[in-house]
Formats: sequence, C-alpha cells, structure tokens
Amino acid sequence: MSAIVAIVGRPNVGKSTLFNRLIQRREAIVDAVSGVTRDRHYGKSDWNGKEFSVIDTGGYVVGSDDVFEKEIDKQVELAIDEADAIIFMVDVETGVTGMDEDVAKLLRKVKKPVFLAINKVDNAKRAEDAVEFYSLGLGEYYTLSSINGGGTGDLLDALVKELPDVVEEKSELPRFAVVGRPNAGKSSFINALIGEERYIVTDIAGTTRDSIDTKYNRYGFEFNLVDTAGIRRKSKVKEDLEFYSVMRSVRAIEHCDVCILLLDATRGFDGQVENIFWLAQRNHKGIVILVNKWDLVEDKETNTIKHYTDKIKKAIEPFTDVPILFVSVLTKQRIFKAIETAVEVYNNRNKKIITRKFNETMLPIIEHYPPPAYKGKFVKIKFCTQLPTPYPQFAFFCNLPQYVREPYKRYLENKIREEYDFTGVPITVFMRKK
Repeated sequence: MSAIVAIVGRPNVGKSTLFNRLIQRREAIVDAVSGVTRDRHYGKSDWNGKEFSVIDTGGYVVGSDDVFEKEIDKQVELAIDEADAIIFMVDVETGVTGMDEDVAKLLRKVKKPVFLAINKVDNAKRAEDAVEFYSLGLGEYYTLSSINGGGTGDLLDALVKELPDVVEEKSELPRFAVVGRPNAGKSSFINALIGEERYIVTDIAGTTRDSIDTKYNRYGFEFNLVDTAGIRRKSKVKEDLEFYSVMRSVRAIEHCDVCILLLDATRGFDGQVENIFWLAQRNHKGIVILVNKWDLVEDKETNTIKHYTDKIKKAIEPFTDVPILFVSVLTKQRIFKAIETAVEVYNNRNKKIITRKFNETMLPIIEHYPPPAYKGKFVKIKFCTQLPTPYPQFAFFCNLPQYVREPYKRYLENKIREEYDFTGVPITVFMRKK
C-alpha cells in the first residue's frame, strides 16, 4: 500500500503545474487565473523506485478573501488528516502573504512530514528572495520551478525518504472496495448485499465518512467489502465532501484487490468518476463498473444500454476490457450479478499462466506478426513469461527491446486478452534484453 502526498497552498501558486509534472500527465487545467482547479485531481507518481499517490487540493472561484481563507483552511485540514506527507507550495513572486501564514500556522502543529516548496524560482535573484519564507517557521525549504522542472528532483529526493516502503498487502480474504462520487449509492449497495441497514443512507451527499470493512459470506462467496463509508454526525457535514470522498477513495483503492466503481446513471461517467477509474487502473487493481439508478433513467430504448456502454468505453480507452453492469440498488436489480462479476475479476487478477504454455501460444502469434522494423533494425522475440507479481505482468525477451514501440506492446496485450480471460484487470507488458 503506497503513501498519499497532498499538495496544499493558496490558489495560483503552481500546485496544478507541479501535480501534472509528478504524474507525467496533463490532467489538471493550468491557467494564470486563480481558482481554475475546482475538481480534486489525484494520480500516481514514483521517484527512485518508490510509488505514491498525489492529490492536488486545487483552488476556488469565490467572491472575497474571507471565503478564500475559509475554504483553504478546510482543504488543508483534510489533507493533514488523510495524507502521509504534505507539500506546501508558496510563490516567490508575491512573497509571504497572510494566507500563506494561516496555512503555515496549521502545518506547524502537524506531526507528519511537511515540505515547503517555493515555486517560480528560476534565477539567482529569486533564490535570494526565497530566504524570507523562513519566517513561516517550517524550517528548511526547497526552491523549484514547477513549469520547467528545475529543483523538483531535490524536493522529491527528500520526500521519498520520508514515505513508507510500498507493500502489497495480501489478506486471507479478497478485498472489494466500493468507490465513487458522493451520493452515488455506495452505502445502499452494501446494505442491499448484506440485507441490513448497516450504514446510514440519506439524500445528503457525504453521509458516509470512514472506510469500514464488512465481511460477506453468502451464496458461496466470501470476501471483505470496503465501503468508503461510515457513520457521520451532522455537525461534521461542513467539510468539503468531494475532497473527503477523494481521500477515502484513494485509501480504499490502495488497500483492495478489486474496485467496484459505482456511478449515478443520471449524472453519467463524468470527470471525477473517470479520475477514480484511472487511479484504480494505475494501481493495477481489478475494476468493475456499476451504473446505478438505472431505473431513474427516462426514455430508455432498445439501444440505450449499448450507447451508454460505448460512451464509457470511449472515455476509458485503451483499457476497454472492463465489465460494465447496469444496476438499481433500490430495486436490487443485478446487484448479485455485480458480486459474481467482481469475484470473476478477482480470479482473473490472480491468474497464473504456465510459461511453457504461454510461449506455445504467443510465439506463433509474434512470428505471424513480428514487431515492425525501427531505424533499419529488426526485433526478434525469443521467449516470454508471466512475472511472479500480485497482478498480471508479462515480460517478452528480445534482442532490441528499446526498438519495440507502444503500439506493438498494445497489440501483444490485446492478443493476451484474446487468448486468456483477463477481463477487468490491467495488464503490463515489458520488453527485456535477451
């Protein structure tokens, strides 16, 4: 289970730019206008062989400084509560501001690693100006330029030293995490499965708070259900629910074998749901997508399910080999089929293919369609095997692994999926020197 790193700070200091650099994807929108980031962004990163999840706490479009400060405090408090380490970003151009001091005041009380990152330091004069940030009382700082990457290596070197080592926890029973946006029906889904009102369910988004395990043992299935769930007092429903949901989803995803991604049919497969999907994929977890509240969708026609499925598959390309079920938790329509499917995906994730049989299957396929020549060089693949990892990874040994391009790796992945059932499970293909 890898660690969570939260990037906090006031709006427009460059948090999203650093986030995009860490996850190596242009996922968060970056603009000179403060408060562009409304949704929470989260992704996977690694440095020096150590993996960790990153959360960009974002900014807000609001009307006054007072509201600004209130919202920023809320975000930082939640990040402090959930993250294993915190990157506090400030801006050398504007210097120390009142909002920076407020955030620093909160962080000085924290018993978790806090890294003060001073952004937009891209010349010697600005490096001298950074000295004033000692006044925040957070000790050593790191100067960087998130837009061009300067200085980020030093920050990450220090960061990963403080993070726990990644351990793939293996429990006796499979762990299925029920994740999704607030008010998608996660708690109702678990209540329907276990046949009792174990979790409080209301129309208020975010009724659920803590991740709780529920042992399920019915109809020949035995596993732990992990709900991003729990009982929440009304006095606590003042927090940023979307952000809290993200933090809990990340924790649940890190700590499970299969993610049951529940989405509201009336809202669709939106950006937040897509983010959760890709986080599960990058964590190599099995995935089942459940489209809940299907009974509330009006004007259904013969091809409505097909069109809805095609739209989801378009959003998750190229990893489209994922089961998509249309359910109604309220009427219990297809919820037990959902569990059957999750068990199948779990078995697929743990599938091991004998090396001899794998070679007998794949080598003739490769011989029929070998890797295209690159720079006049011909690649010859002589041997392949499944690696002894907790999730499906395959190594293909050849003379020139550096000349095998991504499209051919996807071709090999597609052929593996055609020959063996890995539905719902991300596959990684490596090329190795023979």
